[in-house]
Amino acid sequence: MAEELDMARIKARTAELLAEYHVPSAAIAVLADGEITELAVGVKDLTTREPATTDTIYQCGSLSKTWTALAFMRFVDEGKAGLDEPVRTYLPGFAVADPGVSAKVTPRHLLNHTNGIEEDFGDPGEGDDVYERMVAAIAGARQVHPLGHTHGYSAALGYAVLARVMEVIDGKNWDEIMKNRLFDPLGLTSTTSRHDLVDQDRAATGHLIRSLGEGPIVSPLGHLPRSYGPGGNITSTAREVVLMAHLLLDQGRTANGTRVLSAEAVREMTGSRVPVPDPYMFGPEWALGLIVCDWNGRTVYAHDGSTVGQHARLRVLPDSNLAVAMLANGGPRDGFYRKVFNEILAGLGAATIPDLPEPDLTLKLDLPAYEGVYERLGTRYEVTAEDGGLRLTLALNPFEAQYLGKPDRITYELLPISDTHFLMPSDDPLEDTQTVAIYDFADGAARYLHTNCRVNPRVEGMAAYLR
Repeated sequence: MAEELDMARIKARTAELLAEYHVPSAAIAVLADGEITELAVGVKDLTTREPATTDTIYQCGSLSKTWTALAFMRFVDEGKAGLDEPVRTYLPGFAVADPGVSAKVTPRHLLNHTNGIEEDFGDPGEGDDVYERMVAAIAGARQVHPLGHTHGYSAALGYAVLARVMEVIDGKNWDEIMKNRLFDPLGLTSTTSRHDLVDQDRAATGHLIRSLGEGPIVSPLGHLPRSYGPGGNITSTAREVVLMAHLLLDQGRTANGTRVLSAEAVREMTGSRVPVPDPYMFGPEWALGLIVCDWNGRTVYAHDGSTVGQHARLRVLPDSNLAVAMLANGGPRDGFYRKVFNEILAGLGAATIPDLPEPDLTLKLDLPAYEGVYERLGTRYEVTAEDGGLRLTLALNPFEAQYLGKPDRITYELLPISDTHFLMPSDDPLEDTQTVAIYDFADGAARYLHTNCRVNPRVEGMAAYLR
């Protein structure tokens, strides 16, 4: 790109935003026209006050799914796996509660989060057989929605099944596969899928914030369970995240020109898409291991990630030959990410992140059609009509509520954007406005509530619930 990034200005602005949003540190890498620029601001642990550097290693959370998808596409390139072959082709005993889903679900359904299988896998342990055990444990797992019917994000299960498929094909465990087939070919020395292999002298510590007065505190959970590996356990540096993104910008080639994926595989990853019911918070479509954003007519590929106290953001702008990654050990709330990234993108003359739409308070809605209880394993929402509008109540689990110092029920006002989309503002200074979709009407009532990429089926109407 013609513009050069003013790193001193970006670093100063990031430091201001870290203080504003109470985030201990962030590391940022920008890949523009093949050149990488890096910065780090803040401290990697508030207890030790040791400064974060560009070599600090952070947890990537669900950004791990993009890594796993890339590795799976290598098997597709080699003809060892097919995106539209039933999972049973590779795992003959694969079964869930629905016999039709058992027989028909494919890797494509898993990659784009349209499989609909409930994440009901129990505790499969921490051994090398974790993904084999997860697959065996879901024999009775029910459907959140019919196969392929809608998008509903799978935090761990879908990509764990993909990992097991890769293990059976390759004869190695998933962690070895990721190292052999992706990390090593990319020349990555700071990226791993195993928390016990992370250089602790370089590792960031996760932080949570319960109140502005208390400020950030060290997370009680140092890492996610191994069951989340393919969907959430990769650790890396910001620089190595954008080196991974180089594959997407250069049609499957690494920064040194080595081909890891075919151009056709990259086109399939980015071009095979399903609609996302809530298009505003992340993007209107989901591809294979990637979110597809529309920034005022410009296509941007993305993935976010969160663990308990660490967060990751990646944005890939093919029109500008640009990728930006940010890793942080607290927050980052959506407002923090938007402000930091827009500062960088505007400085490079690239497309910037659009604002959320304004509500349309003139809309006349059939309020009873939205009312009801929407629920999936571990999550419950109640939508009610009050004073001519809609309210959404989120039920927190008791442990989360107690630890975070929050009530076990939090109610938000829903402000309509359209007859299926809503803004959900919060009066909590630690929360940003979120968006919600309530959609798929049948017999006068909505069937699903979609927020934060997760889908929640309607389980009953409020009238029945209150009886």
